[in-house]
Amino acid sequence: MSQRISMAQTQLQLAQSNPQMHNMYEAYRDMYTAVGVKNIDRILPPPPQNQPKDPALEHIDAMGQKPFQAFPGQDHRAHVTAHLNFMASNFVRNNPSITAALEKNIMEHISLMGQEQVQLEFQQEMQMLPQLQQQAAMNPQAQQQFQQISQKIEARKAILIAEMTEDFMKEEKEVTSQFDHDPLLKLKQREVDLKAMDAERKSKEDEARLNLDKTKFLQGQQLDEAKLQQNEDLANLRADTAMAKSEMSAEVKLTSDAMKARDVNVLKGPKR
Repeated sequence: MSQRISMAQTQLQLAQSNPQMHNMYEAYRDMYTAVGVKNIDRILPPPPQNQPKDPALEHIDAMGQKPFQAFPGQDHRAHVTAHLNFMASNFVRNNPSITAALEKNIMEHISLMGQEQVQLEFQQEMQMLPQLQQQAAMNPQAQQQFQQISQKIEARKAILIAEMTEDFMKEEKEVTSQFDHDPLLKLKQREVDLKAMDAERKSKEDEARLNLDKTKFLQGQQLDEAKLQQNEDLANLRADTAMAKSEMSAEVKLTSDAMKARDVNVLKGPKR
């Protein structure tokens, strides 16, 4: 058991250096939970949580294939502009994985911009929502009002996100428009796309290998538990057998002693 845990920890340490296998922490935590391991956090410390970063540090993370994310309260437009300018560099244009990470982060900033904008536009309504939500279970009118306000806010947020996304797409098109007229860059892009497909294939193979390791781990644990149960059953059987033999021996001895006593009385004859 301890050997399997040690092997799992080693595999996890190796996998944590590969961002494509970042979900291995949750997988191994599930395994430990399934086999009843206690104090999992001591054996398997959780990965550090992401913190807000400036655009330059996010570019570094993107090049190192490390995860990063947008946070409320950041200067979202400044982040988007910085990412678009960075995407114009030759290095990023030739690395689709970096471009994808930056675009994902831009979409996060756009979503947060939409959310923060509706909070400004619907301050009064946003303050009413918690109270209406509490009253909704007992008051149908409050429930209807809660739904109407929520739908109105979500509709406005969707419009804002659509407008911001359209603006982003136009700016991105200006950045990448040179691809449309440069055949060498198109060939290079095709080559990079093939490498990205190969990387995705390897990532799926790694995920399949992880699932197989998880299955083997659980099967091994089940075998260990079966062996322990079998050993316990054998020990109980041996104990029962020994007890039965002891009882038989005692019974035989009592019978033998009784017969000897009877024979002695016969030899002595009747008492006078």
